[in-house]
Amino acid sequence: MSTENEGNTVPPAPSAPPVPVDTPAASPHPAAPQGGPSAPPPPDAPPHVPGAHGGAGSPAPQVHGSPADGSWPPPSPAAPAYGDGGAGGSGWGAAYQQHQPAPKPGGRRGGLVAAVLVAALVAGGLGGGLGYTLARNDDSSSTTVSASDNGASQIKRDPNSVAGVAAKSLPSTVTIEAEGTGGRGGTGTGFVFDTQGHILTNNHVVAEAVDGGKLSATFPDGRKCDAEVVGNAQGYDVAVIRLKNAPSDLKPLALGDSDKVAVGDETIAIGAPFGLSNTVTTGIISAKNRPVASSDGGSDSKASYMSALQTDASINPGNSGGPLLDARGAVIGINSAIQSSSSGGLGGAGQSGSIGLGFAIPINQAKYVAQQLIKTGKPVYAKIGASVSLEDTTNGAKITDQGVSGSAPVEPGGPAADAGLKPGDVIIKLDDRVIDSGPTLIGEIWTHKPGDKVTVTYKRDGKERTADLTLGSRVGDS
Repeated sequence: MSTENEGNTVPPAPSAPPVPVDTPAASPHPAAPQGGPSAPPPPDAPPHVPGAHGGAGSPAPQVHGSPADGSWPPPSPAAPAYGDGGAGGSGWGAAYQQHQPAPKPGGRRGGLVAAVLVAALVAGGLGGGLGYTLARNDDSSSTTVSASDNGASQIKRDPNSVAGVAAKSLPSTVTIEAEGTGGRGGTGTGFVFDTQGHILTNNHVVAEAVDGGKLSATFPDGRKCDAEVVGNAQGYDVAVIRLKNAPSDLKPLALGDSDKVAVGDETIAIGAPFGLSNTVTTGIISAKNRPVASSDGGSDSKASYMSALQTDASINPGNSGGPLLDARGAVIGINSAIQSSSSGGLGGAGQSGSIGLGFAIPINQAKYVAQQLIKTGKPVYAKIGASVSLEDTTNGAKITDQGVSGSAPVEPGGPAADAGLKPGDVIIKLDDRVIDSGPTLIGEIWTHKPGDKVTVTYKRDGKERTADLTLGSRVGDS
C-alpha cells in the first residue's frame, strides 16, 4: 500500500451549457389540417444537461517489499501504488490508498462553488419550465398535507440517533490545515483528546508541518487556533498536536474499546472529505484485524502498518485523522486509509473516492501511542528482534538470512533469539492471529505493548513448532 499527499486542484467548472435553438429542420411542428383548429404548440422542452463521466483508472501494481527489520523502520514498499484496481487479491497484498489530507481549499474551492452554481442555474431553468406547465394545467385543487409541529419550536431527536450523536460529537472535531516550509500542505481532521488542548490525528495529516511548518485547527463554529506538533509516530501513523490558546470549553470525545467491536456494529465517521469540513457519514464495521500497510509515496518514506478496523462508512481524502464512532458516539478508531478502484476520480487525478472500503486505526492502539507522544514526544514500538521478509505471500512471515544494513537477521539476546527462532523460520501465527506475510506480522506485533508475552507458531524444515517470547521495545522512528 502506498500513499501520496493530496495536492491536485479541482478542474474549473464548465460554463453553463447553451440552450439549443429550435430550427424547422431540427424540431418540425406538424401543420394543422385545413379548415381545422390549430393544435397548441407543445411546451418548451428543458435544455439538455451534459452529464459528467469519469473514466476508470488503470489497476495499480501490488506492493512487493524487501527484507526488513521486524521492528521499525522497515523500508517502504518497493513499488508504491495507489488503491488496487482489480477485484481483490490474496493475502495482504491488495494495495491500499492512505487517507491523505485534501488540498488546502484556497486553490480548489472556487471550482467546487462554480460547479454548484452551474448545477443550480440549470436546475432553476428546468424548475421554471416545469412550474409553468403545472400552473397552466392546475385545476385549483390540491391534496398537499402539512405536518403539524403541535406547537413545538423544533424537532427533538433521540440522543442515540445518528443526528443526536453528530450534534454531540461535531463540536469536538477540528479541520486541520498543515503547510510545510516549501508551501506544500493539505487538509485533514482531528478530534479533542483531552482538556489540555491535545488533538489526536494521523501522522500523514501533519507531516508537512513537523519541521518548521504552519499548523492550524478550525472548530465547526468557526473558531480557529494555531497549533504545534507534540509528537508523531510514522510507523503507527498517529500524531498529537496541541492548540495554542486553546478554548476553555474543550470537550474530549469519549473513547470506546476497539477490542469489543463486532462485525456489523454501526459506525459514524466525521471528517473533511475533499476539504468539505464537518461531514458526517454512516456505515458498519465490515471486518476486523485487516492488515494494512501504507506509505506517503516519497522515495525516502517509511511504511506504516496497522491491524485495522474495516468500515463501509464513506470516507475520502480529508477524512484522515477524524474519529470513527460507534452508535453511542464513543471513538473506536481513527480513519486513516481507503482502498479505491481508481487512482483518479472526484477532485482530479490522484484523488480517488470511497468505494466502501475504509480502514481505521483501532482506538486502543492509538490511545497508547498518543499517551507516549504526550509524555515523551516519541513513539515506543514493540518488537521481536528479527528481520522478516516483506514479500507478498500467503505462507507466513519468513525470517531472512541477512539483516538490514549488514545487521544480524536475529538480534543477539533479543526476544526471538531467546525463544530459539532462527533465520529461515516461517512464522504462521502470533497467539491466535494467522500470519500470512511480514507486514501482517509487524501490524500484529504493534497492536501489543513492550513487555507483552505472546506465543509464536512457526515452521522449520516443514515441521510446526511453538515458542513463547516477551516482546522487546524500541523508541523513536529513526
